Amino acid sequence: MARRYWLETLGCPKNQVDSDKLAGQLAADGYRPAAAVAEADLVVVNTCAFIDEARRESLETVESLASQRRAGAELVVTGCLAERTGSRLRQEHPEIDRVAGFGEPIALGPTRRGRRRSLQVAGGGPVPRLDLLNMPRPPASAPWAYVKIAEGCDRRCGYCAIPSFRGPQRSRSPESILAEIEALGAREIVLVAQDLASYGRDGGGGERRLVPLVEAARELVPWVRLLYLYPSDLTDELVAAILATGVAYFDLSLQHASRPLLRRMRRWGDGERFAARIAEIRRAAPDAAFRSNFIVGYPGETEEDHDALLAFVAEAELDWVGVFAYSEEQGTYSADLDGQVPKPLVAERMAELRELCDEITERRRRRLVGSTATVLVDRPGRARSHREAPEIDGLVEVPDDLATGSFATVEIIGAAGVDLMAAPLVAAGSGGAR
Repeated sequence: MARRYWLETLGCPKNQVDSDKLAGQLAADGYRPAAAVAEADLVVVNTCAFIDEARRESLETVESLASQRRAGAELVVTGCLAERTGSRLRQEHPEIDRVAGFGEPIALGPTRRGRRRSLQVAGGGPVPRLDLLNMPRPPASAPWAYVKIAEGCDRRCGYCAIPSFRGPQRSRSPESILAEIEALGAREIVLVAQDLASYGRDGGGGERRLVPLVEAARELVPWVRLLYLYPSDLTDELVAAILATGVAYFDLSLQHASRPLLRRMRRWGDGERFAARIAEIRRAAPDAAFRSNFIVGYPGETEEDHDALLAFVAEAELDWVGVFAYSEEQGTYSADLDGQVPKPLVAERMAELRELCDEITERRRRRLVGSTATVLVDRPGRARSHREAPEIDGLVEVPDDLATGSFATVEIIGAAGVDLMAAPLVAAGSGGAR
C-alpha cells in the first residue's frame, strides 16, 4: 500500500512552486496525497521566513499539524524557515522530526538518508542546487500555474534577508522553463522569481533575457502574467512585451515613495518617478492594472516620508496594494540603523494607508460596472480577468455553468468590495483569448 503525505504551503507563490516540485519528488518516491493530515504517513510544512509575522505563522502551523498527525507519522519542516534556522529549529521544537533545507530530499530512503545536495559559495553560506527548480512537477490542478524562472537575488535591499538564505540569483535555462510550461497544461502561466526582470543577467555578460522568454511563453499559453518587477527594470521593451501578452498587469516592487527613505532602504526611485511611469503606461493601455507593496515604519521614517507615500498612493490610484509593518531581520543593513519608529505610530500609519488603499481599490472596482472583460474561469462560479492575479487579488463571480478552464467575454454588472459580478456575453470556449 502506497505511503501517503500531507503538504502544507505557506508564504509567497514562489513557495507554491517549490511545493509542486516536492509533490513531484514525493510521487517519484512512491507517495500519494492524503485526504487529511491524520491519514498521512509523512507531514511536510513548506515554511516562510520573510518577516517575523511569517515566521510566527509557520511555527503555529507546525504546532497545529503536529497535534493533528497520527501516531508514527513523520513531521518534516522545509522551506525558508528551515534553511534560515537549520538544526536550531528542531532543538527548539521537539515535535519536529526532521528539518530539510533547500535541495534536501523530503522522503528519506536508505540511499538518501543524510545526503545534502548543496553548494558552498564565498562567504560560507549554503546555496541550493537547481535540482528543486528543475525537477518535474505534476500537471496543473487549476487552469493557471506559477512557474519560477530563477532562484535567489543579487540585490541588497536594506530590510531583506532573502539573499542570505536563498543565495545569489540563478536563472533557469529558457528551454527548461518552456518545457515546464508545456507540461503543466495550464491556460495561464504566472512567471515568478525574487527579481523577475533580472532573469538571465547571471548567465554571463549581464544580459537580461526576460522579454524573449515572455514572447516565447505567450506562444504556448493564452495568458502570461508577471509578478515582482523592480521598477528601475521596467523598460519600454518589457512594458511592450507585457502588453502583448494580453495581460496588462504590472506588479511593481515599490516599497515606499519617499526618495530619502528609499535611499535608506538601499533602493531606487521615488514617488514622482513611479507616478510618471504608471501614468505613461496607462496612456498606452488605459485598462492596465497595477499592484504594489509598501513597508511602513522603516527606521528613520518621518511624518514627511509617510505623507509622501500617502500623496503618491492617492495620485497613482493603484488597483491593489499590500501594506506591511517593518520587520527587523537579523543580519540585514537596517537592523543596525537608528531611528526606530514606535510600534503604536507604525500601527497608526498602517491603518491610515490601508484605509486610503482600500477606498481606492473599491472605487476602481465600482468604475468597472458596465464594462466588458475577458475572464478565465478558475472553478465553477469563479473567474478572473487580466486585472486579478490568482490567489492574491479579488475575483469575478460568473454563472456556475461556465466551464472551468474556459475563457468568456462578460459584462461587469456589479461590485462588492474587491469582487465583481459578471454576466456572460460570448463564451470563447477552450481556445479563446489568444
